[in-house]
Amino acid sequence: MRPPQDGFTAEDLDRIPDLPPHTELIDGNLVLASPQKLFPMLILRLLERELDQHVPQGLRVAREFSVKLAERQRPEPDLMPAQASAFRELDQTWFPPEVVELAVEVVSPESEIRDRERKPQLYARAGVRFFWRIEQDGNDAVLYEYEKDPASPSGDYGRPTIHRGTLKTSVPVKLEFDLTDILHR
Repeated sequence: MRPPQDGFTAEDLDRIPDLPPHTELIDGNLVLASPQKLFPMLILRLLERELDQHVPQGLRVAREFSVKLAERQRPEPDLMPAQASAFRELDQTWFPPEVVELAVEVVSPESEIRDRERKPQLYARAGVRFFWRIEQDGNDAVLYEYEKDPASPSGDYGRPTIHRGTLKTSVPVKLEFDLTDILHR
């Protein structure tokens, strides 16, 4: 398959036959998912369970579902609480950014630059107010919690709050969550 001269568009993701599951579009380029390791699977399962139990009324948690941020930007956050009204029809393939309350990305070696640099920039500039990045530290998880900085001229996120040991936060979801010994939880 050859990419178009100007790159792929968000709509192309729904029209290209036989794309592997969880293919993302970043800057007009297709990004294929690598085989999942145990850490992302376990931390996502634990965090999804916690989010499901604690999201405020009017929100639902989506897992590995894309967000159409712009014509050539359609990433797929690992988790995202989104407005329940955005879950409209079973055939839909993406949400608009204005319904996303929080985008969560779990960093893997192949996604490190995208998850640390490009995706936060894209989410912030599209108006997603909160972003969490989760990284592995031995058997523990470290969670970087970002919020849009209203004073930022570029509209980016401010400096993160770093959670080790326990995630304790009140926005956009009130959570207290153990980040240690992910392998044995």
